[in-house]
Order: sequence, then C-alpha cells, then structure tokens
Amino acid sequence: MAKFLSRDINLMEFQISHSNKQKLKPFYDDPDSMLPDVEAYASWLLKHPSALNSFDCIMKEAKGKKVVVFLDYDGTLSPIVEDPDKAFMSTEMRAALREVAKQFPTSIISGRSRDKVKEFVQLNNVCYAGSHGLDIMQPPKSRDKKGNEGAFQPAKLFLPAIQEISMELEHKIRETQGSKIEDNMFCISVHYRQVPPQDQGNLKEKVKSVVENRPEFRLTEGKMVIEVRPSIEWNKGDALNYLLHTLGFSNADDVLSLYIGDDQTEEDAFKVIAGKREGFPIVVSSIPKETKAWVNDR
Repeated sequence: MAKFLSRDINLMEFQISHSNKQKLKPFYDDPDSMLPDVEAYASWLLKHPSALNSFDCIMKEAKGKKVVVFLDYDGTLSPIVEDPDKAFMSTEMRAALREVAKQFPTSIISGRSRDKVKEFVQLNNVCYAGSHGLDIMQPPKSRDKKGNEGAFQPAKLFLPAIQEISMELEHKIRETQGSKIEDNMFCISVHYRQVPPQDQGNLKEKVKSVVENRPEFRLTEGKMVIEVRPSIEWNKGDALNYLLHTLGFSNADDVLSLYIGDDQTEEDAFKVIAGKREGFPIVVSSIPKETKAWVNDR
C-alpha cells in the first residue's frame, strides 16, 4: 500500500501543484488580492507546512492504515477560470485521479451540482457529492442489488423554493453585465468574475434582496461567487463524516483521511479531520490565508 500511496497520491499532488499553475491566467480570485508577499508566505508556511515537502511524514503516518481520499474540484482538480462552464481538468490530472481511485476510496465534494462535476471528471470509480455535500451519490457498496446509485439529499424539501429563487434571481440580475447564474440543484451560484468591479457591489445587494425575507436560506461567498444555500446544519465536514460512515470507516481506528481543496467551504472538512487527528487536511493556495490545513502551494 505504501508503494501505491507514494506513487499515486504524489503524482496527483504534483498535478495539482504544477498542472494548474501552468494553466492559470494572471488574474486573482479576490478583487482585493495582490501579488503574494514572499516573506509573509514563507512565515505562513512555518505554521502550515507544505504537503509536498512533508510527504515523507504523511507516508509514515499512512503506514498500515486505510487511506481515504477527499477532493474539491474547482481550483484543485481543475484551474480557476473566467467561465465556470469551461473549468475542465487536464488529461494528466484525470489519469492521476483514476490511478488514485483504483487504490483508495476517493470522493469529490464540490459546490457544483453532482451531475456537473461528474460530467467534468468522467470517472466511474469515484464517489461524487454536489451542492457542498447536500447531494451525495451512494458509494458502490451502499447501492441496491440492481446497482442503482441513489443519493442522500438532506435538503430535498427545499427544492421547490430553490427553483423559485433561481427564477427571481434570473429576473433581478439579467441586466448586470458579466453576471452568470449556475443552478447547482441545492445551491444557486451567482458568478461575478466577469462583472465590472464598479457593478459587483450592486449585484451582491440584488442577490441579498432576494434572500433577506427568506430565513430558511442563507448566503455564502466563495471565489468571485455568491451562493444561495438552505439554512440547514450541513456542510462539507458533515458530508465527509457521512461518506466515512457509508464506506464503513466511521468507527475504524486505522483510517487516514486526505482532504485536498482550495475554497473557504473546505474549512468545515479540514476542521473535522483536524479534530479527529486521523488524517491530513491540505489547502491549495499560493497566498497566506486562515486555515486549519497543510499547504499545497499551486
């Protein structure tokens, strides 16, 4: 197992660190971000060690344990791009992910809809969770006798209201240049990466106005995106625990979880792994940020 872990995980981390770096355009995820401060970044790495540089330590901890892999999609398996519909993963990344999934139970937990991320990844040996974990494909061992996927959807009752909000948002922001609404089933994402900076504040206010009288929904922000999500106690950390349980690892004391992601929503999952002290949360970032994770400096 150690041989496979070293070969496959290291290969995938190399792809995350280098393939994305080569394909990223020179724009930044946040309007207020600047070129990274080299000294500040070096100081940050003392507190959050580089996962690639610490791979021997990860290997030592993984020896004799069952490795379970969790991944984000955008910014981790694919580069951050201006058009969210074109966030394609590279052939090399897909090949690396395929090899990892052959050896270890592997899940992708994304803010995208489950169908959308599966369409991007195009692999059948991976478990998919969409809408920040609100739509989880049942792992193969949990499916019925006919092999039907099924899904765990803790916010299913919110679907009619979500569809109503989506139509209202379409009407509200249709005249905002560069804005884009993405229906992620249990999460509505309003992208503003291509919206002129002077119009972004107004766009956010329009989105807030749609939700302000709906206490059953809440707003969250990601990388140049504002999202409408049901106000239920469920996040990527809960999705991680659910998947560990359905995979049969929730009560095992010989499990090591690896979670790699780049977004603020990953912190809930990082917190779970850090709390268990049975794995490695790894953030993909080239700038200092508050996190409970180690670093994969893309």
